[in-house]
Amino acid sequence: MLAVRKSSDRGHFNHGWLDTWHTFSFDQYHDPKHVRFRTLRVINEDYVAPGMGFGSHPHRDMEIVTYVVDGALEHKDSMDNGSVIRPGDVQRMTAGTGITHSEFNHSQTEPVHLLQIWVLPSEKNLTPGYEQKHFPAVLKKDRLCLIVSPDGAEGSVQFNQDARIYACELDENIDVSHELAPDRHGWVQVIKGAVQVNDTLLDRGDGVAISDADKIVVTAQKPAEFLLFDLG
Repeated sequence: MLAVRKSSDRGHFNHGWLDTWHTFSFDQYHDPKHVRFRTLRVINEDYVAPGMGFGSHPHRDMEIVTYVVDGALEHKDSMDNGSVIRPGDVQRMTAGTGITHSEFNHSQTEPVHLLQIWVLPSEKNLTPGYEQKHFPAVLKKDRLCLIVSPDGAEGSVQFNQDARIYACELDENIDVSHELAPDRHGWVQVIKGAVQVNDTLLDRGDGVAISDADKIVVTAQKPAEFLLFDLG
């Protein structure tokens, strides 16, 4: 079974400095039909204006993954981490017992486009943690690249949940497939281009929840970038 979440149906707020789209309920946006999918709690697609960003703010009991599509995002946190996240970089924060952090567009001239993803942790009150790795485009070219996992497999960023996140950039008419084990569920989020997921067409910004399937096949209708989630 596939349930499509169209881009245009997402929660949307344009604050001038921030143009943001919420796949699931978040902050001022609440939709009781779209609160989460399995342990996947947030997919926010953000466009942040040059030199602007989010001041220091707290989080707890959440696994937070940041994926930059275009531009550069500057990060600082209460664990004394400071970095600039660029395309190809994947950052994970374990909020655990509590952290604060800030995120600003690193450029004074160009916007930054990113996805911030929240996954519910396997347990509460974990020790806060941080990890960031770079995944060159060649690793995602016409193949599924494991970028986040519970065990750090294949050089992925490690987090505290039985879930896996893959990134992929497909040329037109190329397809990739992913086997779903029994009682596993999938989500595909399209970042760029257009794809067909099994028999369902998706455009940029669309997502789809996949249950009761043993395989996910993604075929690019035109050059595309997407994330695939394998969830318990």
